[in-house]
Amino acid sequence: MIAVRYSVFAAVATIANLASQWVALQLYSGPWALPTAMALGTAAGLATKYVLDKRWIFNDVSSGLWTHTRKFSLYTLMGVMTTAIFWGTELLFDALSPDRRMRFVGGAIGLAIGYTLKYWLDGRFVFERAA
Repeated sequence: MIAVRYSVFAAVATIANLASQWVALQLYSGPWALPTAMALGTAAGLATKYVLDKRWIFNDVSSGLWTHTRKFSLYTLMGVMTTAIFWGTELLFDALSPDRRMRFVGGAIGLAIGYTLKYWLDGRFVFERAA
């Protein structure tokens, strides 16, 4: 059941990420358009996934500003490596696609790989007491 829930939440966060990127690319087409869109998408997906994972995957009911700050910081840190995988895959697909339309396919693949790794990292280092 957790695997199904985690997959659904990863899909929700992926949609939040890629939709945010799409909106950003519609609003800004300057020289930093793709990195800006990727950063905004990453922030949207990260916040969405943290809220869902904390409660529904790792059953973490802890509260308090300090606790949330610490856990979200660790959650974000665990996401650095997985974000590098996601961004690298998206940029690779973007570079290999003549019309640049494959960037979102690369992004989705990179997110799937990253979320799989992130589940293990989060359970081990972020929500270890709750899991």
